[in-house]
Amino acid sequence: MLIRTRRKRRRFDAPQRHLNHNRPMTRRELIGQGFLAGSATVLGGGVFSLFSNPRAAYAQLAADLDPLRAACGINVFGAGKIPFICFDLAGGANMAGSNVLVGQAGGQMDDLSTAGYNKLGLPGDMVPSAIDPNTNLDHRDTRLGLGFHSDSAFLRGMFGSIRTPGLENFINGAVIPARSDNDTGNNPHNPMYGIQRAGAEGSILSLCGSRNSESGGNSMAPAAMINPEFRPTKVDRPGDVTGLVDTGELLNLLNEDDALAVMESIYRLSEQKMARVDTGLGFTDPNNAPLTRDQVVKDLIECGYLSAADIADRFSDPGALDPAQDTNIVGGASSIFDVNEFNDGGRDGDEFRKTASVMKMVIDGYAGAGCITMGGYDYHGGARAEGEVKDFRAGRCMGACLEYASRANNGTGVPLMLYVFSDGSLSSNGVIDDSQEGRGKGEWTSDNSSTAASFFLVYNPFGRPQLLQSGLDTLTAEQHRQLGAFSASGDVVRGGTPGANNVNLLVEMVLLNYMALHNQAGNFATNAFFPTHGLGDAASLDGLTAFEAICNTTISNPI
Repeated sequence: MLIRTRRKRRRFDAPQRHLNHNRPMTRRELIGQGFLAGSATVLGGGVFSLFSNPRAAYAQLAADLDPLRAACGINVFGAGKIPFICFDLAGGANMAGSNVLVGQAGGQMDDLSTAGYNKLGLPGDMVPSAIDPNTNLDHRDTRLGLGFHSDSAFLRGMFGSIRTPGLENFINGAVIPARSDNDTGNNPHNPMYGIQRAGAEGSILSLCGSRNSESGGNSMAPAAMINPEFRPTKVDRPGDVTGLVDTGELLNLLNEDDALAVMESIYRLSEQKMARVDTGLGFTDPNNAPLTRDQVVKDLIECGYLSAADIADRFSDPGALDPAQDTNIVGGASSIFDVNEFNDGGRDGDEFRKTASVMKMVIDGYAGAGCITMGGYDYHGGARAEGEVKDFRAGRCMGACLEYASRANNGTGVPLMLYVFSDGSLSSNGVIDDSQEGRGKGEWTSDNSSTAASFFLVYNPFGRPQLLQSGLDTLTAEQHRQLGAFSASGDVVRGGTPGANNVNLLVEMVLLNYMALHNQAGNFATNAFFPTHGLGDAASLDGLTAFEAICNTTISNPI
């Protein structure tokens, strides 16, 4: 066994300067190597927020405004789709082997060779089948359904944030072996525009992301899916969230009930007035037939007043949107983060506040999907300890999202799909980091796109998601848990799935799985969604799907 020589330990969150890398020049390269962290601007609603969303009519309230909200298409709980959060670990993080277990064509438990696992950072005494003398168990942990290495830093981090006993029994997941280029944001990894096309919407925003970029993250979105109308709004701290809604001055002058009464009265007076007004636009609008343009204009004016009343009704409490005032997240006896770590001025606190802001927006239905970018995951060339520390931090943030989903909706829980990806990956040459934080694992020594993978977890408050067994394909249930394969030598089998060697198609696989959770996989190839996809016929689509549906079209209709 090779033991690394002692050397001066660098600060893990310092920018990474690799001898075999060019100096970073682009914003994405800076994020990947930790030179650039998140920053934020406060965004407020503009005049156009007064107009109703013509695509949505899902209001489900129990107040006097309910029928009026429904008539104006004001969307309070999002579009009823499963909330979607993705983690973009910029720089080329390890996913396979040392974190999520991967195997050959038979699935996660179809072991690689010892040399293959060594490339994935696991020495011979820590391969999945090896018995740990301290526990007399092997190194496989399947508490989350998806198999993780028992000493996975992701897994340890997730259980560091999961507080609800037995929550793991309502979670399942799948891994997708898939190559992507190293150390570049040019991989079209980000699926959020596709998630929006699949129906995800929020009551305030369609999409949000922690980076001020076209995709909301570090990696790009597939060019064919980008729709500028739904460009993600930047959210990476509590102030960004609270700045999204302005309830106006009326609430500063009157109490909430009186302010709402005034706004409703203005709406009803406007409705009566408009009924007697002829706008002169009485001819039919071809885009809204059989409505006339006169009716459309009147509806926009009336619904503008109602939208203002709706905002005042829902957000009169300044803390309604603020993750820092949500005791499920911080400040409560059993909150996910304690006050000190949440308010910490270092990288941990930054990442926890960022995660809290995005997860509250998405899981509470204010945004349809969100992306959390975490930088500095180009952690090869140093001690294994650096990767373990950063992976544990990412796991804490993933676990926070799962825990918060279980507490949402007044404690009954809201389903969540959590997707984790990175630009490229890395490999080990077998040198062991025997430090406390290195944990006796192989050091990460070089970039290696052939060891890359992505994975997703699904939380379902109605019961653990079940692997697909009713499809047209001939795969076993376990083969649906690993969509693709690694070779015995520890490399992605490029022909394993369409997405194994094509990042655009990897995104399509993720979108297919999102729609399948809603029992809508049969609509994936239709004109309304992804008619030009490259995943194959119906049997092929089933072979690329991990789970049976957990809800029938919307989360208000569990299966």
